[in-house]
Amino acid sequence: MKVTGLTPLWTLLSLLCGHLANAADHEDVVKHAIKLHRGKGAVITQRKQWVMESCRKLSGLLRQKNVVLSKLKSAIRAVEKDAGLSDEEKLFQVHTFEIFQKELNESENSVFQAIHGLQRALQGDYKDVVNMKESSRQRLEALREAAIKEEMEYVELLAAEKHQVEALKNMQHQNKSLSMLDEILEDVRKAADRLEEEIEEHAFDDNKSVRGVNFEAVLRVEEDEANSKRNASKREVEDDLGLSMLIDSQNNQYILTKPRDSTIPRADHHFIKDIVTIGMLSLPCGWLCTTIGLPTMFGYIICGVLLGPSGLNSIKSIVQVETLGEFGVFFTLFLVGLEFSPERLRKVWKISLQGPCYMTVLMIAFGLLWGHLLQIRPTQSVFISTCLSLSSTPLVSRFLAGTVRGDKEGDIDYSSVLLGMLVMQDVQLGLFIAVMPTLIQAGVSTHSSIFKEILRILILIGQILFSLAAVFLICLVIKTYLIGPYYRKLHAESKGNKEILILGISAFIFLMLTITELLDVSMELGCFLAGALISSQGHMVTEEIMSCIEPIRDFLAIIFFASIGLHVFPTFVIYELTVLLFLTLSVVIMKFVLAVLVLSLILPKTSQYIKWIVSAGLAQVSEFSFVLGSRARRAGIISREVYLLILSVTTLSLLLAPALWRAAIMKCVPRPERRSST
Repeated sequence: MKVTGLTPLWTLLSLLCGHLANAADHEDVVKHAIKLHRGKGAVITQRKQWVMESCRKLSGLLRQKNVVLSKLKSAIRAVEKDAGLSDEEKLFQVHTFEIFQKELNESENSVFQAIHGLQRALQGDYKDVVNMKESSRQRLEALREAAIKEEMEYVELLAAEKHQVEALKNMQHQNKSLSMLDEILEDVRKAADRLEEEIEEHAFDDNKSVRGVNFEAVLRVEEDEANSKRNASKREVEDDLGLSMLIDSQNNQYILTKPRDSTIPRADHHFIKDIVTIGMLSLPCGWLCTTIGLPTMFGYIICGVLLGPSGLNSIKSIVQVETLGEFGVFFTLFLVGLEFSPERLRKVWKISLQGPCYMTVLMIAFGLLWGHLLQIRPTQSVFISTCLSLSSTPLVSRFLAGTVRGDKEGDIDYSSVLLGMLVMQDVQLGLFIAVMPTLIQAGVSTHSSIFKEILRILILIGQILFSLAAVFLICLVIKTYLIGPYYRKLHAESKGNKEILILGISAFIFLMLTITELLDVSMELGCFLAGALISSQGHMVTEEIMSCIEPIRDFLAIIFFASIGLHVFPTFVIYELTVLLFLTLSVVIMKFVLAVLVLSLILPKTSQYIKWIVSAGLAQVSEFSFVLGSRARRAGIISREVYLLILSVTTLSLLLAPALWRAAIMKCVPRPERRSST
């Protein structure tokens, strides 16, 4: 129902001014305004009298405001001409007057904005939800801007107060003689003030006008503890240190990353508690899995499930835990590369390159076929297929830990083929992430732009191939000229002190992952290549470095597998158990069959027997599907339901992987090697 016969704008002005003049009559003013608007229950004389009175109040307020502004200008001129005031006092007083001027002007603007909002609401249709939503959004934006202006005024008042304190201190110093200690402390105070001004970044003022920056309303939450005096004082300290948690309207939680005052050391106690809790609970969970014959990594995943959102929900710093867990992947792949010598890499590089590419193409083809039958969008089918084509490198690395290389002369080691194919899949992961923006655009593009999207994908593939060539050229230079002298220098400096050796190797790992990241290749490949380069220095070097890095890898791997458990939702799996088991078995069987088919074509005849073991190692879904799935969900490529299905299928496939691996080992590996590999 559209509202017709609107009152003039000056009537609305009068209505709101009457409300401002006497807030206690708010309800009566509203009722009277409705009567005036509808023309019911109010005679013309009463209406005119009420309008005239409201206009009189409005004009009186505006005249009073103009008079005050004139007096403020005169006061500012008088302060500036007063020779008896110091510069600090003048600055403080002028600043205070200017803030008051701004407050008056902002109050007047708020009145007119409220009037325009009321007029817009009266012109709207109360049945039109979209119109009401737009009005609510505009009011929310106005409130956000008002809050920002109020914050700025408050900061300015704090600055003015600081100037006043400075002026008072200067006056006191001029009126009394200072001792030597007081003079020293005064010099230190001035140096500290200069230091704060130098290191303060003014990030809020610098970024509030940047394009794409939005003002949001957030809640500041203190830790929920007992209301004792000790905890109350603790919360006051946390408030001063900025360690509270912020929650926005979308239920995203934020913690402090960089404080305003960098001179005070801070620690994120939420993150510390999370790591301590994971470390304590991982021990019984891993112990239990060892007792029943499962790999300990599943105990760590169970630990994450128990502590995550689907369990006790005690992990507060989920993003920070996942970030630390990524270092577990880095060091795991480094140790994999350390055992994967360049000689073995040259022996299987063709199989490692061809196998994953053929498997990915076949998975995408099957995905498009099923997507066409089930009427799924091509972009969604391609994405789901590429996610499911990846296999878990950390999991298989744990399977291969301690494997005996008992192959005959001329045969190909199954662990070399398996690790080579997994590393190539890590390279494909970087390609998938690079192509994802194109998939997003392809999902909303018209048929006339399909050729352009295909051309963009081909260009991206060319860039990735160029980056790979550059990476391997850099590796060749490092192996030929740098890695030998670098390790000998580390070994000489670290005699009797392993700290330098560990630090030097870690720095080399981070250098290689930085290089591959800058070249738009996955960081995981850089970690693997770092290990392969160091392994070229000989078996003794490999053993020494492995003994130093393995404890670090083991701890970080616990965090990584626990972070996977944070994204496992048992209730969803239980609700859809039948569907998920069918999908998981279908994916595992399909990947196993495709791997057997591809390896039958590319493996030499003398090494055909290893295709069953390699296929068993590839017949699960990589935990990196969590990363790809989360990005695709945020980008709108897949829905929430598909995302949960990918998470659940990935988790169940990882749980089935040990059983399939053991079956393949029992069938194909001789007994002496079988005992070591299981």
